[in-house]
Amino acid sequence: MNDEIKISLSKNKIILLFLGAIIFVILGVWLAIEPERFSNSVYRPRSAEFIKIVGMVALVFFGVCSVFIFKKLFDKKYGLIIDKNGITDNSNGTSVGLIKWTDIVGIRIEQVYSQKFIIVDVSNPEYYIELKKGRIGKMAMKANFNRYGSPISITANSLKTNFEDLKEKIYKQYKKNTQQKRT
Repeated sequence: MNDEIKISLSKNKIILLFLGAIIFVILGVWLAIEPERFSNSVYRPRSAEFIKIVGMVALVFFGVCSVFIFKKLFDKKYGLIIDKNGITDNSNGTSVGLIKWTDIVGIRIEQVYSQKFIIVDVSNPEYYIELKKGRIGKMAMKANFNRYGSPISITANSLKTNFEDLKEKIYKQYKKNTQQKRT
């Protein structure tokens, strides 16, 4: 028998993520508008054009992120559900919903700087990329696939749990459900 595990979205974490994204949007605008102010740094002098490009990239990237994060603030669904069918992910902008146990071939941990996340390896990554409706979400999933070999990653950033608890719950259910597939 499988237990159903439901993990809610954390509105507090989402608000902090949103505020962080807005700060980077403001910084991006500032860099794009006044690149000369930052180009003559004593530590690493850069051209004003380079600073302006960095500002515009930050503005676009964090602007898009802030839109996705803002939408999550009003999302009433659970962030993650782990049950007999698989993992239903609704935790971020690249979430695709149900990831079936029968499609999952591995689960592993990756880390970028201090940010840890769970990579869910699937037998049919293109199927999950195609499930994503938005172009930006698809691009993010393709980038994930190119970098990590899977389009699906799960973090605890927007969930009412910490990374270690999330990892333990997913591993436990994965092990239980892959053993049942073999019998």
